[in-house]
Amino acid sequence: MSVASSTVWAVTALATALTARRLLEDSSAWSLLRADNAPVVIGILGQHLSGEVRRLPAPELFEAVEAELDELRAHAFDLPKTAAQYCRDWLTAGYLVRRPGEGREEVYELSEGALTAIRFVEQLATPRASATESRLATIIERIHRLAVETDPDTSRRIAALEAERERIDTQIAALGSGSADVLSDERAVERAVDILALTAEVPEDFARVRAALEQLNRDVRAQLVEEPESRGAVLDDVFRGVDLLAESDAGRSFAAFYALVLDAERTAALEAQVDDLVDRPFAHSLSPDQRRLLQRLLPTMQDAGAEIHQVMTSFSRSLRRFVQSQELAEDRAVHRLVRETLAEANALVGQVQPYRQLGLELDLTAVTVAQVAGMRLHNPADSETTEPVVTSHAATADIANLRAAVRASEIDMAELTANVNDVLGMRGPSTIAEVLADRPATQGVASVVGLLVLAEQHATPAGDGRAEHVTWRPVVSSDTASDGAADALRGATVPQFLFEEALP
Repeated sequence: MSVASSTVWAVTALATALTARRLLEDSSAWSLLRADNAPVVIGILGQHLSGEVRRLPAPELFEAVEAELDELRAHAFDLPKTAAQYCRDWLTAGYLVRRPGEGREEVYELSEGALTAIRFVEQLATPRASATESRLATIIERIHRLAVETDPDTSRRIAALEAERERIDTQIAALGSGSADVLSDERAVERAVDILALTAEVPEDFARVRAALEQLNRDVRAQLVEEPESRGAVLDDVFRGVDLLAESDAGRSFAAFYALVLDAERTAALEAQVDDLVDRPFAHSLSPDQRRLLQRLLPTMQDAGAEIHQVMTSFSRSLRRFVQSQELAEDRAVHRLVRETLAEANALVGQVQPYRQLGLELDLTAVTVAQVAGMRLHNPADSETTEPVVTSHAATADIANLRAAVRASEIDMAELTANVNDVLGMRGPSTIAEVLADRPATQGVASVVGLLVLAEQHATPAGDGRAEHVTWRPVVSSDTASDGAADALRGATVPQFLFEEALP
């Protein structure tokens, strides 16, 4: 008996050791925890990508990381690289995932392993109580539900449901008599913290589901290209419209979750209950971050669920396009050529030496190769400024000049509207030429353009394409006022409009 027990233990220990060794090499979570600058990575990425913000465009992330690096360097952290270099290293190590954004910018988010490592460190920093009444009650309630719902004996299930109904009736009677006690603030806070602890694990679950879907997408594509004997079944499923991603374990698990999140009745009830909880006295014992997480519980799950649903839809569509387009045929052709080449190379391993002349000519790259001796080193002194720097002191601003500059940059529509209304009051219905005859163009051609704009909006065009001649004097600067340019009259022919009513 003792020999058998020790044998089972040895096999279990071996399997565990082998699994741990594999994870030591493959897990980005373990790699992050073992990294030399793990505190820096966990501190920076946990601050900017593991809270309410789950992804950032590359420029925003680089800027945020650079600011954090400056502060860390001020506290004796040795960080010689730039933010972009560190982000590139973290991407290569598997701590970050880079995805295409809505525009041209790429976005970064934490990988599943990085989320796991950051959550592990947070649990070390703020460990929960070793045993709580709330956690034990949750375990007992789930065991009871599992036992009832998996019991094939209907009589026992009916008895369990009747006992549950009796317990509920007893609670209703107690509430009706006013003898029921309200849960104490301490126990309420304890249960709320347990709920938040479960909620904190949701991002890791979504990251794990997304990683599983991405791996499944790659595996299906590889199966289509590399395994001829399985292509028929996969192609039949795709062309029949069977969603291979949705039929996977990860897809079915997520579909059940997403259906629950989209249940309007349940989500409305949950949202109302969360609002009530946040307003109750015990909630004031929670930290502001905890209350905010509690309020954002449902929107966070809905947003994350919608994102995973979009990922599944995108993968399914791309898989169908991959099968129905020429891309699959091209990949198969390339794969076949690579396999044939490798087979021929393996057959020639013992016959052809690596240094043997093959007599094959290849076209060289078009990039010109220069000798190292012909290269010239960059001398920073060549770009230095040799002339002394002269400081120019700004003069006091002239308000009149500033107003003139503003007036020259925009058409004064308010002045033109007042001019039209004044002329209408004196002469009655008038054309643009008649308005300019009584109220000259103070802004030159700009005033004429402004009157045309007002005419198109508020005046009546003359029939038969009639036109009229208008004149104005150009606006000149003080530098050219003495050469007679201001006296030169300008003119143009414009469509005829009739202003009949006062402008608003």
